[in-house]
Amino acid sequence: MRTLMSIVLFLTTATTAASAQEMPKPAYDFSLPRDARIKLAESAAPAEISGNATVYLLERTGYVKVREGTNGFSCLVDRQTPWNLEPTCFDSEGTATTLLTRLFVEEQRAKGITEEKIKNELEEGYRSGRFQAPRKPGIAYMMSENGYLLVAPSKLVRIPAHLMFYAPYANEKDIGSPSPDIRMPRVIRPGQPDAYIVVIPAAAKHAEH
Repeated sequence: MRTLMSIVLFLTTATTAASAQEMPKPAYDFSLPRDARIKLAESAAPAEISGNATVYLLERTGYVKVREGTNGFSCLVDRQTPWNLEPTCFDSEGTATTLLTRLFVEEQRAKGITEEKIKNELEEGYRSGRFQAPRKPGIAYMMSENGYLLVAPSKLVRIPAHLMFYAPYANEKDIGSPSPDIRMPRVIRPGQPDAYIVVIPAAAKHAEH
């Protein structure tokens, strides 16, 4: 439990402050076959959801839509830093709002724009109305067993399967500031338009017969 909670805390504190020579190899492998990368994106959610979702593949020029879905969900391999590997499936609300910022970020990275400038442009985009925070409750699935997160300064760790619920501008106080030693929801990206409440589902307990 402590290990899982430590990883959840990493979700709140990951940073790109380390210098380039300290960085590990990015977790996303552009050389993987297309089908394998599609399966990686789909692994974020149960098959009955991801199998009918729109799918975006990350290419060296940014995200490319490779399948049009029918259920309003969108699946892709997100990267909060260029080193992360975060299979994610956004519901229809996330598709209409937060997903647009993810597409923008990777388009800018492909052009060689710095992370600091991208961050500033995102903030300005939210201020100007170009981007919107989620307008109602919703869910983003991150149930893949193949997610990795950069933790400062130079280490990638596996992310536990979890669910994220949109909570624009929320912080830990809004959910009671739980102790990091207790298996409880956390807030990531606190105070930001794309803040989330993160929940790690408990392992199922089988009834005794």
